[in-house]
Amino acid sequence: MNSQLMRRFLAIFLCLLIFSPYGLSSEVSAGKLKPPGETFTPGEWFLGDRPPNYDSSKPPIVFVQGKNGSATSWYGETTYHGVNDMYTKAYDTGYQTVFVQLYDAAGNGSENQYTNGRMLASMLGEISRHFNGQKVNIIAHSKGGPDTQAALIHYGAHSYVGKVITLGSPHHGSELADLSYSWYAGWLGELLGQNDAGTYSLQVGEMAKFRSATDSHSNRSKNEYYTVAGTNKGPAFSALALGGAYLSFYGANDGLVTATSTKLPYGTHLFTDSTSDHDNIRQGSKVFSRIEPYLRSATVSQLSANTEASNQTDIVIHSESSNYITGGKLSDSEFTKKEIYVPAKTSGTISVYTASNDTTVELVAPDGTIMKASGPINDDTILSGASLYSFQPDELVEGSWTVQMKAANTKDAYLLVSSFDESGKLELKMAGKGSADQTSFTLKTPKQAGTTSLSFKLKDPDGNELTQTIIPKTTNGAEFTSKLPKVSKPGVYNMTVDMTTKHPNGKESVRTLVRSVYIE
Repeated sequence: MNSQLMRRFLAIFLCLLIFSPYGLSSEVSAGKLKPPGETFTPGEWFLGDRPPNYDSSKPPIVFVQGKNGSATSWYGETTYHGVNDMYTKAYDTGYQTVFVQLYDAAGNGSENQYTNGRMLASMLGEISRHFNGQKVNIIAHSKGGPDTQAALIHYGAHSYVGKVITLGSPHHGSELADLSYSWYAGWLGELLGQNDAGTYSLQVGEMAKFRSATDSHSNRSKNEYYTVAGTNKGPAFSALALGGAYLSFYGANDGLVTATSTKLPYGTHLFTDSTSDHDNIRQGSKVFSRIEPYLRSATVSQLSANTEASNQTDIVIHSESSNYITGGKLSDSEFTKKEIYVPAKTSGTISVYTASNDTTVELVAPDGTIMKASGPINDDTILSGASLYSFQPDELVEGSWTVQMKAANTKDAYLLVSSFDESGKLELKMAGKGSADQTSFTLKTPKQAGTTSLSFKLKDPDGNELTQTIIPKTTNGAEFTSKLPKVSKPGVYNMTVDMTTKHPNGKESVRTLVRSVYIE
């Protein structure tokens, strides 16, 4: 290349660099913007670049990530959908952005909303002082929503914030968290060290307790809340898709959270997107243009909004199940076999969570055909650290299907979750929060040929088995009522119900329903 061409090339390059909309201090990867500096120390925060088209009339945006997340959730790689361009979209629209690091950023598991909320409240005070008292708006993903509410309502940070937009937040918990603390997940949770305060806090019962304390608080009406939900369960064979199959009995969901759980009784629900799953609902290209009009001002116009408490004690939660769930320890010397009887041709998903990524997992069809599982993939949703194997046959014919599993080492355990597309379902009606010896529930079994029996397993807040038995009373042969037994201390109690049906041919099928409840 001659010197004249070289000078021309350098001149063009410098012009492109100088006049780039991303400026000189940010990094650009695959067309997405990255902040000029970052920290991963919990309790610290940092700024995004000030855009060249910065509009001082627009409040700064503070991004609050979800469970096990860090600030990179907003500009780094998503799990399934490439780089997140949320920061880029906010920058291009003229917003000053702020990123916070909660306890989860340390990579040592997740914390509950009170612990994260206290830390976030402190950071919001510092951020407000940095902007000379200017109020900020918050965009929160997943558990970042409850974390934000804890900061604003319980730790007094409401004065620093105008509006809060939550994306796929489990404001009423996730039934997948109930599953992870259920009776059958005990062995697996023990091996995985499933002492995760964040997951524990997302149980339906625990969130009912949080809602009761939060929605009745005088600070609740001092900010405006907007919610967004997704109902896409994610890519096939992903952890979201398999979690979504389990959650489908509880309603439309994004693979981790039901659409119902994302809503607040005093919030404004902006939209439910059928193309968004729990991973890409935080992507700028997915949602920013639709939520941006609500971010242009931090003025709160609903200070006199309804302050009536949402009393979860009186709200009955309706749950359904056509799942079969079991779990336990695995042997490395012989196959552990679990028979699943399918009484009529159907479709469904069979998932196996294990503590190791080299477990042999196979499915034997009624005709003896052996199928190898898809996976393993790492579960990064609720059972963090588990390896997930799955089967999704084109159809499940009538007969006995057998899952056989063999460990590669002496320390392995499994949780088997099968979800079937059946018309008849086991139904439960029970509040999310109740009083000792006063919490009643109703169970309804599907009408089907054969005889049905029910069994109950209860775990206390420490994971111990309750010795008290539940003997439900039948009202019409298919509907049963009972009360939870009297307990000695308050907390979240996890109830697993197994419905065993003995069919006319002598075969038995089992369907399982799991629900948590907070007992005062």
